[in-house]
Amino acid sequence: MPGGRLEYLTVGAGQPVTVFAHGLGGSIPDTRPLGSGVRGTKVFCHFRDHGASAVTAPVSYAELAGELRAVADAVGATRALGVSLGAGALCRLLVQTPDRFERVVFFLPALLDRAPEDPARLLALAERAAAGDRCGLAELLLAEQPKAVRGLLEARRWARARAAALAGPAFARLCRGLAGQAAVPDRALLARVDVPALVIGQEGDDVHPVEVARALAAVLPRAELRVFGEGGALWAHRRELRDLVGGFLAE
Repeated sequence: MPGGRLEYLTVGAGQPVTVFAHGLGGSIPDTRPLGSGVRGTKVFCHFRDHGASAVTAPVSYAELAGELRAVADAVGATRALGVSLGAGALCRLLVQTPDRFERVVFFLPALLDRAPEDPARLLALAERAAAGDRCGLAELLLAEQPKAVRGLLEARRWARARAAALAGPAFARLCRGLAGQAAVPDRALLARVDVPALVIGQEGDDVHPVEVARALAAVLPRAELRVFGEGGALWAHRRELRDLVGGFLAE
């Protein structure tokens, strides 16, 4: 795309074509479990400063929406799923083009039309990444997981692996750029998105408050809301989550 390149992975074949967008600090492998029950073609993308993707344009949700749109247009996607940061980028894309997709899924949306209440969290990530402090960055990434899973060996291994991949000035720049930004200028604009939507939240998640998921579902005209209990939907309810997403996107 203009100003850079975007990495994506295509899995499966046929219709429909669904594009998957990860969260801040996430990756294509992190997002793939959400597509395990989805039929057709599945396209998993990396935003800037994740994987092999690199874009030089200023950091903003409008730019991230443009990155998601570029991949979706390149592969002819008719459906989309966004995780956290990806959900914010998807919201921004839909504000610009409400009918771009036939069906949409928002997994753990973190914010709508208000900037992060605790920008210090993103600035701390930026500081550790800029310093190349992999151990410190891993601790912060682990702290962003639901309380119930932070002690799991699998979660700690994941945090260490992601920190090793992300430590550096590029990810630091992205975190600093997002610290004072909201995903959309006005959540009321999302009322124009008159397509089936699935919004998924979870209790006990400070980074992805369940109130945001409820607010998003309330403004979307044709939204279904599902809230999982504490323990993390991907960690403790993976099979149920797979069936929920796959069933919704199969219709």
